[in-house]
Amino acid sequence: MTRDEFAGMLGEQTTACGPARDALIAGGTFIVWDGLVPADRLAHTYWTRLRITQKRGQPTLALAATVGLLSHAAQEPLRLGRIDAADTPWTFMLFLNATATAGLACTGVARSQPPEVTT
Repeated sequence: MTRDEFAGMLGEQTTACGPARDALIAGGTFIVWDGLVPADRLAHTYWTRLRITQKRGQPTLALAATVGLLSHAAQEPLRLGRIDAADTPWTFMLFLNATATAGLACTGVARSQPPEVTT
């Protein structure tokens, strides 16, 4: 999958799709993994991540909306993709249809910065 094809799948599914597309166009790294996962299993995993990020106060984009979309998709097999922004601390997870030709949802989470080491 090319960068342009991937960017083309990022519509308005969630509010994280625009920033994810911007990160991709700005040179962020990306991957789409082989293999399919049922949407309801992903919904459970990302619901847990939502609770953890809220507890930590870690910034997210559209994580609750993504969990809702994944829950609604039930047993639909989905493919996962990821974009790591080059110029910001954001990572975006994308949930694509089984053939990786359309996006269902997108969420973002701010990566934790490692503490600076002083000597």
